[in-house]
Amino acid sequence: MKLVVGLGNPGPEYERTRHNVGWWVVNHLADVWRFPPWRAVTHGRAADGEVEQRRVRLLEPLTFMNLSGDALAPYVNRPFWAVASDLLVVVDDVALPVGAFRFRAKGSAGGHNGLRSVEDALGTLEYARLRIGVGRAEPVPGEHLRDYVLDEFEADETTVVRALLPALTTGVTTWITDGIVAAMNRHPGRLVAPDQGPREGPPGGTPPADSPPDDPPPPA
Repeated sequence: MKLVVGLGNPGPEYERTRHNVGWWVVNHLADVWRFPPWRAVTHGRAADGEVEQRRVRLLEPLTFMNLSGDALAPYVNRPFWAVASDLLVVVDDVALPVGAFRFRAKGSAGGHNGLRSVEDALGTLEYARLRIGVGRAEPVPGEHLRDYVLDEFEADETTVVRALLPALTTGVTTWITDGIVAAMNRHPGRLVAPDQGPREGPPGGTPPADSPPDDPPPPA
């Protein structure tokens, strides 16, 4: 089974934020692949289906970003499932500009609390990730990173990210069928012009939140 995990925060107040772009992608995948409705799983929600005759699960952790790895605990020792080949984590990246994306086979958390939690849960850095650019071309002086990623995309940024979704779908399909090296080689990140794509909100919805945002302390 291939597992595609989108990182984000639950609750409508975070739906349009930069930190939730991983959810935008997996919600789009669930729609275009016509997967059955989302269902509750341990520490998250999941949608299961087939892509190119391969079993695929989409997963959204509901633990808030800093504890995202908790939702992956049930998979770590799963028979016939390997982190290096069967997991793809979709995540926002402030080091990439809006309109860019990168497939990567491994790497450090780079200061991203969600990835740090994933690494802690998996015990390895060697898992595939799809990094979606949310960085600002010209950072605002004095702006804190946490406030930036928890702020909503500007209207033109939303348009650019939505314009990427078809290319991202093709890239994730390549990862499912041929692996992360093929996805990296065939789908290098690219910038999308700001005037491309419809000016609409993020695809899919989010479940309601019942706990405080983003930065609960990690488990001991």
